[in-house]
Amino acid sequence: MLKFFRGKKGFQLLGLLGPGALWIFLFFNLPILIMLFISFVERGRAGGIKLPPVYTLNNYELFFNACASDFAGVNCNPFLYMGIFGNSVRIALVVTFWCIVIGYPLSYFIARQKPVWRDALMILVIIPFWTNFLVRTYALKSVLATEGLLNTFLMNLRLIGGPLDLLFNEFAVVVGLIYGYLPFAVLPMYASIEKFDHSLMEAAADLGAPPQRAFWRVMLPMTLPGVAAALILVFVPVVGAFITPDIMGGGKVEMIGTLINRQFGVARNWPFGSAMSLVLMTLVLIGVVAYFRSSNEETRRAM
Repeated sequence: MLKFFRGKKGFQLLGLLGPGALWIFLFFNLPILIMLFISFVERGRAGGIKLPPVYTLNNYELFFNACASDFAGVNCNPFLYMGIFGNSVRIALVVTFWCIVIGYPLSYFIARQKPVWRDALMILVIIPFWTNFLVRTYALKSVLATEGLLNTFLMNLRLIGGPLDLLFNEFAVVVGLIYGYLPFAVLPMYASIEKFDHSLMEAAADLGAPPQRAFWRVMLPMTLPGVAAALILVFVPVVGAFITPDIMGGGKVEMIGTLINRQFGVARNWPFGSAMSLVLMTLVLIGVVAYFRSSNEETRRAM
C-alpha cells in the first residue's frame, strides 16, 4: 500500500498540502462562509437568527442607511454607521503614522548596535507578545488613570496642579493602540534596515549629499518595503480593534470593532453584526489589494 502511494505524485502532494488546506478551510474560510450566510437572514425574536431562515438585504441596507431601521426617529442620521467606520479609519491612520514615526528610528537604532546588544534589544521588543494583550491594556490603563503613575509623577514634580484627564477619550485610545501595535511596526522595519548596506550612506556623503538628503534619497527608498509591511500589519488590525477602544475609551470613543462586538454581545443582532463585519472586511481588502497592485515586486515580497 505504501509503495503504491509513494509512486503517485498526486497522493504525495495531497499528503503535504491536505492538512494545511483542511485547517485553513475549517478555521478561516468556513467561519467567513457562516457569517456570509447569517448576514443575509433576519434576526430571531430573542437574538440569533430566525428559523427557518428568512433571507433579506436589510442588514446591508441598514449599514449604509441607518434610518432604514424600523425604530429610526425623525432626527435619524443615515450615515451613522458609515461615520463610525470613517472614524475608525481615521484613528487607524493616526495610529499607523505614529507607529512608523516612532518605530523607524527605534528600528534603525537597534539595527546599528553590536550583535549582542541587538539581540537583547529585540527581545525587549518581543517581550510584550509573551503577555496577554488584555493584561497589557489594563496595565496601561493603571498608568494613565487619574491617580495613576503618570499623574502622580507629574504632580510630585509640581509640573501640574491637578490630575490630567488622560483616560476615556480618543487620546487614550490612540495611545493604547500605539502601545499595543508598535512591535508590529518595529519588526518588519528592523528586518529591512538590518539588511540595508550602510556603506551606501557613506558613499552618498562622499559625493556631497548631506545626511538628510542621503536618508530621503538613498536609505528610505531602499527600506521602504519594511515600512510598507509595517503599514499593513498595523493598519489592518487597528481599524477593527475593539478591546483597546472599549477599555481605554470607556464607551465614549466608538469604533467599528466595538460596534460589531456589541451587536454579537449585548444587542444579539447577529445578522447585522455579520453584515458589518463583511463590509469592513471587504473595504479593507479592497484597500490592501489596491495597494498591492500599485506596489512593486520587492515591496510585495517584504509582506
